[in-house]
Amino acid sequence: MTEAYLELQGIHKRFGAFTALDDIHLSIGRGEFVCFLGPSGCGKTTLLRIIAGLETQTAGRIVQAGRDISVLPPGGRDYGIMFQSYALFPNLTVAQNVAYGLVNRRQSRAQVAPRVDELLKLVGLPGSGGKYPAQLSGGQQQRIALARALATSPGLLLLDEPLSALDAIVRVHLRNEIRALQRELGVTTVMVTHDQEEALSVADRIVVMNHGVIEQVGTPMQVYREPASPFVADFVGKVNRLKGVAEGERWFRCGDKRLQCAPGAGADFRAGREVALYLRPEDRVIGAGVRDDDPLRCEGTVRHIEFLGGNCLAEVDVQGMPGQPLQLQYSLNQMDEFGVHEGASVRFALRADRLRVFPMVSD
Repeated sequence: MTEAYLELQGIHKRFGAFTALDDIHLSIGRGEFVCFLGPSGCGKTTLLRIIAGLETQTAGRIVQAGRDISVLPPGGRDYGIMFQSYALFPNLTVAQNVAYGLVNRRQSRAQVAPRVDELLKLVGLPGSGGKYPAQLSGGQQQRIALARALATSPGLLLLDEPLSALDAIVRVHLRNEIRALQRELGVTTVMVTHDQEEALSVADRIVVMNHGVIEQVGTPMQVYREPASPFVADFVGKVNRLKGVAEGERWFRCGDKRLQCAPGAGADFRAGREVALYLRPEDRVIGAGVRDDDPLRCEGTVRHIEFLGGNCLAEVDVQGMPGQPLQLQYSLNQMDEFGVHEGASVRFALRADRLRVFPMVSD
């Protein structure tokens, strides 16, 4: 990682008897794009608001660019912020909305006008300065909110669920634009989202949060491929969870199948301990890659198919693993090639090297 630009040191936040954040430690590099990802109520928005000075931490320090900003008011901190609700002033023109922070800093009209034009061009809306927010679409309003957040050239950009109010197509398009713009400007960015696909697609690193604590910090690939906890495995992406029993030396029995995980994929469980084995739907071998002598070769019957566009998830009852159906991913072409349909018999092998193993916990 590059040099630390933003450091959160032992952040706690309590609302009465409720602990919203518990001992948060995080270092964010200069120019990094970090996503706080987690379900509603996990503390991610509270943490963003504490960074912005809109909430006060109960304990802990915040250091930005070597400066302790822990007790500074929002106006004394160096950031731009973009909210889910856009928060544009309906009675001001687009240009006046974008210029709001610059005017508050008492910049002259001669300084403000070219900066506003530059920002509108930057977000793809040149010439729209004379319009009012009500005359713009949701996606266009969000672009204006982004231009306003960037107007003062902040060292830190904070994005609070910025795309969740938009329809799916606009959301995907705009998140790609925000990511490209962030790279172009090199501004350190923190985005809050509950949308795992959004986080996986734009972040340099993802901070997965749950019940006020950080479960894992890692690149999108690390979080997806190497989940650090059962919560991360369940929350990020589709996953199969199988009940098994440890046999020692990284071997586990699941029904009639014996699976061995890769070194580091799970703790060294003592023999006889109940475990949960996690495997992604795409972590399987099909077609010519399935050898007859492969101990992880499986056969099963397709119970149900979930159509997801270019891919499908087939729910398969596996011989030798009663009561533990697997979801397997197939492309549409593979569905045709291998005759995958409800009631069909399928043959595949599990990718045991992709297994993650955790202690069994009750649901």
